[in-house]
Amino acid sequence: MFTLINALFALIMIGILLLIGRFLKQKVRLFQSLYLPESVIAGGVALLLGPAVLGAIASTLSGTDSLLAGGLFPKTMGIVWSQSPGVFINVVFAALFLGEAIPSPIKIWRKAAPQVAFGQTLAWGQYVIGLLLVLLVLSPIFGVDPIAGALIEIAFEGGHGTAAGMTDTFRKLGFNDGGDLALGLATLGILSGVIAGTWLASWGRRKGYIQASPATSDLQQFRDKIQNTIQQTIQGEPTEVRLARARLMDGLLIDPLSLNLAFVGVAIAIGWLILAVLKFIESVTWGAGGFQVIEYVPLFPMALIGGLIVQVVTVRLGLGSLIIRPLQERISGVALDVVIVTALASISLRVLGNNLLPFLILAIAGIVWNIWAFVFLAPRILPRYWFERGIGDMGQSMGVTATGILLIQMVDPDNHTGAFESFAYKQLFFEPIVGGGLFTAAAPALIVQFGPSVVLLLTTGLLAFWLIFGLWNFKRMRKTFRQANL
Repeated sequence: MFTLINALFALIMIGILLLIGRFLKQKVRLFQSLYLPESVIAGGVALLLGPAVLGAIASTLSGTDSLLAGGLFPKTMGIVWSQSPGVFINVVFAALFLGEAIPSPIKIWRKAAPQVAFGQTLAWGQYVIGLLLVLLVLSPIFGVDPIAGALIEIAFEGGHGTAAGMTDTFRKLGFNDGGDLALGLATLGILSGVIAGTWLASWGRRKGYIQASPATSDLQQFRDKIQNTIQQTIQGEPTEVRLARARLMDGLLIDPLSLNLAFVGVAIAIGWLILAVLKFIESVTWGAGGFQVIEYVPLFPMALIGGLIVQVVTVRLGLGSLIIRPLQERISGVALDVVIVTALASISLRVLGNNLLPFLILAIAGIVWNIWAFVFLAPRILPRYWFERGIGDMGQSMGVTATGILLIQMVDPDNHTGAFESFAYKQLFFEPIVGGGLFTAAAPALIVQFGPSVVLLLTTGLLAFWLIFGLWNFKRMRKTFRQANL
């Protein structure tokens, strides 16, 4: 019988797997050179030792009654792991903007407009490429579900967290293989993003495109820099913020971590309420006739909106200092590790094997689009430091945000170009829509309701808009720079 103690043991095993992942990362040079996150390594270990690999081998050799037929992990643990990605992804998105200083939209837009245009171009292009492949190749030849047209964006832009969070949506829409395919694409995206990004960084230096000081390839120095950044963030809080927090915490017998977890909980609750209201509105309006989209939207994009609401309200009430950004990052980081480990541990290799050619076609097409867009479009959309600023977006569009930050660190370790700030500001105009945002969540349902052709027309129009805007804004900003230098 499934009990809470099963969940506890399942979470303990995740911690043990993460330690194993850390150990392997230190000992295996290949993992270091690929900059693989420990959570991905831990998830791979869980997959190998679970029913999909070890269990399948044991069943083949000794029959289904073999002691290892289910792998090394109990069945109840597998049940907890299979449910964990869809739960913990809400924590990741709820904490995304909690504790962040949110400047005015106008200020952000002025600084990050080229970055927004390039990032949006990459994302909408992934939809266009995927839907074209579905209409022309995958559905007619392989009989693949049209929802597969959204997999490149969900997996590459959204990463493992979004891919895992969308699994239930795929099942509701009848695309049972979607979750496993998305997770496989997300894994390949991280690998290809780091490999391609490392090669492009070397190519950019040879060509003279990189204007920042060259970065060392030594992994330990990169780790040290990240740790120093974290320490500076914690110690560098303004004195008035720390004093205000001390006044607000006076007399409160609650740990700051517990308090910040409470803010995450409030953000998720607000997101759940927003989603419930939208579902009710849909049920009594357009949904009454059979047209349903919100019904299939998962909770996590609404949790992101809930986090934004909590952040704005607490600041307005003078309680913003209670939300400690480094703690929110740790909460989000732990939740994301759980999502990645459990999602990879639960992946079905049989599904990937049965859909190997469509899987490879989608993966190769997505990789080629991202690299081509970086090499040919970034210099025409980003008016200054196109290489340093563009490679971050390319990394994010092939894996996760951390991949983008890693590639920026490779080419601009001291942040001479301001690429990191532009990349961070861009997320405010990016994450709520694509890369795990509202459109990412709604895209599968839109494909089912309207068909892939209609969604292709929509995404093509959005791609054209952002591309035209990016090219126009490039010329405008270049003209402004020239006038300022006269």
